[in-house]
Parts: sequence; C-alpha cells; structure tokens
Amino acid sequence: MTIEKTISESLIATLPGHTYTDAAIFRAEQERIFEQMWFCAIRSSDLDKPGAWKTVQIGRESVLINRTRKGEIRAFYNICRHRGVKLCMEESGEAARSFQCPYHAWTYDFEGKLIAAPNLTKMPDIDRNEYGLAKVHLREYLGYVWVCLAEEPPSFEEDVMGAIEERLGNLEAIDGYDVANLKVGRRIKYDVKANWKLIIENFMECYHCATIHPELTEVLPEFADGLAAQYFVGHGAEFGEDIKGFTVDGSEGLDVIPGVSEDQDRRYYAITIKPTVFVNLVPDHVIIHRMFPLAADHTIVECDWLYLPSVVESGKDVTASVELFHRVNMQDFDACERCQPAMASKVYSHGGVLVPSEHHIGAFHDWVDSKVGDVQRSGEDLLGITAATPPLEERAQIVEP
Repeated sequence: MTIEKTISESLIATLPGHTYTDAAIFRAEQERIFEQMWFCAIRSSDLDKPGAWKTVQIGRESVLINRTRKGEIRAFYNICRHRGVKLCMEESGEAARSFQCPYHAWTYDFEGKLIAAPNLTKMPDIDRNEYGLAKVHLREYLGYVWVCLAEEPPSFEEDVMGAIEERLGNLEAIDGYDVANLKVGRRIKYDVKANWKLIIENFMECYHCATIHPELTEVLPEFADGLAAQYFVGHGAEFGEDIKGFTVDGSEGLDVIPGVSEDQDRRYYAITIKPTVFVNLVPDHVIIHRMFPLAADHTIVECDWLYLPSVVESGKDVTASVELFHRVNMQDFDACERCQPAMASKVYSHGGVLVPSEHHIGAFHDWVDSKVGDVQRSGEDLLGITAATPPLEERAQIVEP
C-alpha cells in the first residue's frame, strides 16, 4: 500500500478508500495492531471487589479481566484450556470463588490456576499451572487496565506514556490531573457504524469544528479557525473570555482538580494514544475515550467523564459538563458514519486529501501503512452499512458508573 503523499503544497493524499472497508485489511489490523499493542481495556474501579470480572473484545480475542482475593488485577484469554469453550459469556459479573467452564466444569481460581475438573485426581500428571488460563500482559496506568496480547509486548513507556509526553511536552504535565484517582461520573457507550481510523482522524483535526461543533467553538473560540490543539506540542486551547467552565452553555464548572497548574487552568488539551484511546483534559474533569473496533465498519466507543471523588460522591449535577462533549461525540460520530459508505465509492478509490491544518494526520496514515501496508487487497467492500441501522441517538447508551 504505497501512498503518494504530495498532490500540491497545500494538499496531501489520504489513505485509499478501501482501507476503511476491506475485510482483509481489518483482519490485518486486528493481528498487527490491536493484538500486538497496549490496549486500554477497562477502568480499574470497574472491578470493585474480589471476584468482579469483565470481558473485553480485543482484535479477534476475548479477554477476561478480574480482581483476585488479594485485590490484584489479572487478565487471561477467556477460553477454557480443555476444549476451548468461552468461560464468561456476559460483559461483566461477579464470581463467588472461581471460574467454571459451563461445558465440562473445568474450574480455575482468580489467579488462573486449574483447581478442579471431573476426574482430575485420576490424572496426577497434569500440571495445574501449565493447564491454567492463558495469561495476558497487564499494566495499570491513569486508573485504567491496559493489556497486550503480544508474546513480547512493546515498550509501555514508549508507546503509551511516550504519546502523552510527545503531545504535552513532558509527562509531568498530566500528573496534576491525578487521573488515576478521579471517579467516573458518567459513562456513555456509543455504537458507531464507521471504521476506527475515521474516528481517530476526526479527533485529530478541527477543520470541521466551525461547521459541526457550535457549542465547542463557543467554549474554545480558536477551534473555529480550524487548528486542532494536537497540532502543537504542549498547547492547550484557551477558553473564551466570557466562558466560566467547560460546559455546554459556558456556565460555571465543578470543583477544579487541585493539581492543575496555573498555566493549565482554563485550557483544553487533547491527546491521542494509538491505537484506540483519546484523553481530554480540562481543569475540573478528564474525558477518556476507549475504542473497540469490531469490524471494518463498526466501532464501539466507551467514553468516561472523570471528576474528583468528592464531586461524584456528593451527587453534584454533572449534566452541563457531560452534555458538551456528548454533543461533540454525537456530531463527530454522525460525520464519521456519513463518510463510511463513501469509502467504497470508485470516486474515493484513491482516497481524498488533507489540507494544511490536517497535515499532521499524514503521520497517522504513515503509521497505519507501516503496520498493514503489505496486505494484498481486493478492494471489495465486504461489510457495507445497511439502511436498517438504527439512528445514532438510539445507539448511545448511558452506563451507570
């Protein structure tokens, strides 16, 4: 997949249209990106007690994440080692003492060790650790559980922490937001009928902001000029002069996070952590997007609004701050869904173009090309969107924290 970049001094080429629709390319992305990189799976606080568990789809694999009796978090492939049955079929739950396969009752403790099975005592040669659940590499950072399915995971410091440092200029710039100790005030799950790359590209640029984000540009006037915050290292978009908080109507926000510096006050910072995480920083809350690509034209996005524990526990109304970015999300995802069908058009077979304020997206395209550029493709759209898709409003689901 060779990309001819330069069209003119003002325009550079995008990825070809079929890279957003082709099943073979999406499979390669599953194998080489989602299953090889650090993937932000769940908020650590989602596992609020020993025995609590969640399942997460990462690439082609189902991953089971649970909290042990010692209070530690572990991650495993969600597959029984006997005959390959999926252990946990639901998205979340709570196990009393162990995980038991519903097929032949092979049973595993919260550390993944095989502890029981029919007639197991008659098979004394079986190593209960060797035939325990297959472990997945795990790190906790910013209050989230990150997992990696690669046999040898890449450097977490370079890929995850490095993305923050590259955007903000230094890692200390995010420390003051104390993201790990904030509390989920609202979670909304969006069912987006669009390719994951379209969503990332949308988040990285603001050329569209004046067109579809009236509320956001009212709060952040510089976004109306089309330059995204991510275009500049260390730059945060400044609130409008008459704006009191990062809210849908510019009204007063909530309690400011104490560690936010004077330089960061009244500013918005956006960070992309490849492959599937967006971090949004404002003085009184943090917004984290986690994407779960399910097909070439289907992506689930979970969005958490994080506040000081005192704000959430006191029952303060967070609606005004949630509504601002919820509207931005709906506007963005609607735009991505409008783009998706056209990716299969012959008019877009060689892709589109990026204007100067979008040129930084070219680096993202180069990165994708480096991962899956050698994949042979037919260009056929195997995963078209049908007219029966429900409206986006019906697919945005508020999840109680």
